[in-house]
Amino acid sequence: MKRLIGLSFIICHLSFCPAGAQEWTVQQCMQYAVEHNHEVKRAELELDNYKAQKTQAAGRFLPSVDASIGAQYNFGRAIDPETNGYTDVNTFNNGYSLYASLPVFDGFGRIHALKAAKASMLMGRAALRQRQDQTALNVLQAYVNVAYYEGMVNMAGEKVQETELLLKQIRLLEEVGRKSAADVAQVESQKAEADYELTRQQNLYASAMLELKKTMAFPLGDSLLLSVDDGDRWCDSADSSANHEPVSRIHPGLQQARYQIQVSKHEWHQARASLFPSLSLSTGLNTSYYHTLHSGAGASFHNQFKNNKGEYVGATLSIPLFNRLQSLTNIRRAKNNYRIAREAYEQELLELEKLSYEAWQDWRGYLKQVEQMTHKVEADSLAYQLTRRQFEEGLSTAIDLRTTSAQLLNSKATLLQCQLMAMVKEQLVRYYKGEQIW
Repeated sequence: MKRLIGLSFIICHLSFCPAGAQEWTVQQCMQYAVEHNHEVKRAELELDNYKAQKTQAAGRFLPSVDASIGAQYNFGRAIDPETNGYTDVNTFNNGYSLYASLPVFDGFGRIHALKAAKASMLMGRAALRQRQDQTALNVLQAYVNVAYYEGMVNMAGEKVQETELLLKQIRLLEEVGRKSAADVAQVESQKAEADYELTRQQNLYASAMLELKKTMAFPLGDSLLLSVDDGDRWCDSADSSANHEPVSRIHPGLQQARYQIQVSKHEWHQARASLFPSLSLSTGLNTSYYHTLHSGAGASFHNQFKNNKGEYVGATLSIPLFNRLQSLTNIRRAKNNYRIAREAYEQELLELEKLSYEAWQDWRGYLKQVEQMTHKVEADSLAYQLTRRQFEEGLSTAIDLRTTSAQLLNSKATLLQCQLMAMVKEQLVRYYKGEQIW
């Protein structure tokens, strides 16, 4: 079975690929898309935002240090800093301060904020992995569509060649009187239909290739040659008879939902921290300079800067009493978000288990269909060859030949479709197991 599938893919490969040109396998296409897709780049930037949020949460444990410099010109009545009396002369005041503050206790709010930021960063990584996997799956589907229409183009081209050869034979038989003009007209109709089908499949192939390039973020004007010779490795059906395995707990979708639970839980505890008193320490250093304008009297800047210097150390205890029920409302909302996250996780787990089981069932079903359609293609091919020989000998009509030809072409197309879908479903089974498919 694996040899047949691999052989079919080799046959489906385009025969007009230039020699020496680089051919892209599906793994290379998926890796290129993961590196260049715009949605993946957005997920990477969002992950960087989560990392910045974690750094910000860790920075809340450090003291804050500020410095300020102020200058003031007084015109008219003012207070003299030397005598603390009123004066009406113009003066200049210059102040300098350096102060630091450190929160000591805030109801463990900073700890839960840091834990929530860490969980958010892990959730961002899971979201990035999920976006990469989804991009790879989209590329896989687009790649399979290209491979399908590529095979259809080859089949349609073979059909055109067969009808051309048949038409030449029928015309020779008409000249010797063994075939009528009606038989020639019917074969000419089949030739025109084969030309139309080839053109239609070529257009569908071009559209599928354009969609693949867009999904990969590949330059639309550049040539992209595909290599689908690794069908043996894709359709390894050794494990197809094994029992279905449940969806992996390391699946990025489940990880993202699980980390969202942790984020919501720590945000809930962080909201409850607003009910506790907070304690902070502060320390500072300040000095000033004073000078009466248009007067040479007064101490120098150096002496005033030194003599006016002062230091302080303080502690602040803040006790929440009543803030119009905002804390209680925030706690209630955060608790509901935590419950919502848990329900979302259970729903995600159920949905992924269902999709995983469906992919496994479809994979086994398509492998059986490939085996069945292989026998049907062999039978339809034999029937077409016999009908064609009978038509050449005058024992069957052109309608019979057309019917068997269309039946053979449909069987080949169905076989190719089943082979490709078996590959897609196998990759989906691996995806739900938590394996990296790109």
